Amino acid sequence: MPATLKGPGLFLAQFAGDAAPFDTFDNICRWAAGLGYKGVQIPTWDRRLFDLARAAESQAYCDEVAGTAAAHGLVVTELSTHLQGQLVAVNPAYDEAFDAFAPEAVRGRPAERQAWAVEQVRLAARASRRLGLAASVSFTGALLWPFAYPWPQRPAGLVEAGFAELARRWRPILDAYDENGCDLAFELHPGEDVFDGDSFEQFLDAAGGHRRLAINYDPSHFLLQGLDYLGFIDIYHARIRAFHAKDAEFNPTGRQGFYSGLRPWLGRAARFRSLGDGQVDFGGVFSRLAQHGYGSWAVLEWECCLKHPEDGAREGARFIADHIIRVTERAFDDFAGSAPDAARNDRLLGIDRG
Repeated sequence: MPATLKGPGLFLAQFAGDAAPFDTFDNICRWAAGLGYKGVQIPTWDRRLFDLARAAESQAYCDEVAGTAAAHGLVVTELSTHLQGQLVAVNPAYDEAFDAFAPEAVRGRPAERQAWAVEQVRLAARASRRLGLAASVSFTGALLWPFAYPWPQRPAGLVEAGFAELARRWRPILDAYDENGCDLAFELHPGEDVFDGDSFEQFLDAAGGHRRLAINYDPSHFLLQGLDYLGFIDIYHARIRAFHAKDAEFNPTGRQGFYSGLRPWLGRAARFRSLGDGQVDFGGVFSRLAQHGYGSWAVLEWECCLKHPEDGAREGARFIADHIIRVTERAFDDFAGSAPDAARNDRLLGIDRG
C-alpha cells in the first residue's frame, strides 16, 4: 500500500563541530529544529553528541536523549554506525587509511580494531531498542573492493570467498539486531563490497537471506555509477528501511568519466551536490518510495564541494518537505464510481449463470 514518508530528517555527521550550535546534542537539535527539521539521525561515533556505550546500557540516558530531541520538536530517526561498520571488514590495502576511524588504542592492530568495530555495531542494536527505533544505518566494509575492476584477472572463487567471509562477519551482528527488533540498513556505496543491487544480492544470498539485512537507499551513489536508481526502488523496495536524500551530478568530458581522473571533489566529473543542485530526479524518487509503501524517514545527508553546509541544510529541509507526497485515501475518479453489483458485472461481461 502507498505510504506517506516522514520528514524532513537531518543526518548530523557533517554538521557536528566544536563550536556552538554544533557542539552538543541539545544545541544542534535546537539549530536543526529552527530550520524546519522534524527528526535527526545520530552519528554514534561522535561523543560530542552521543555516548553509544552508555546508550546501550542505560534506559535513563536514552530517555534523556529522546527528551532533548522532543524538547525541540524532534525525534531520533536512526542511529548511524557508518564508520564502525566500515571497520568490520577492511582489506589490508586500506589498513592504515581506515585506522583513523578507530580509537588510538587499536590502531595498527587489525584484529583488535575489527573486534572493537563489531562491538560498536552491536551496542548500536541495543541502543536502538532502548530508543524505540526500527532501523539503524551502516556500511558493510570491504574485502573485495580493490578487485572491483577485473584487472588483473580475478582468481577463480575470489568473489565468492569474499562475500562468504563478509557474511560470516555480519551474520552474528544481524542476529543481535534481530534480538533487539531492529533492521540494519546498509548504505550501498562505492568503497564497500555492497555498492549496487547485484552486490547486495550476493551479500544477501551469502547471509542466508537474513531478514534484518536491509538497505539505506541513497540515489546519489547510483547516479554516479550510471545505475537506474528509480528502477532500483521497484526491485528492492521490500528491503529499503532507510533513505538518505543526497544529490549528485555527472558531467563527463573528453578528459573524465565516472572515475574522474583521481581528481579531488571540486574537479571531478562525478561529484556530490547540495540537495536540489544536482541531477537526481527526486520527484521520481519520492513518488516511487511512496508508491511502494515506504513510510519511514527522508533524511538529508548533506555533501557538496561548493555550497556552504548551513545553506545546504536550510535549503534541504524545505526541499524534502516540498517533495513528500501525502498519499491519497481514495481514487481520483471515485466521483464517477458506483456501488458493487455482481449481477451487473455479469451482464457487462456477457456471463449467463442461469
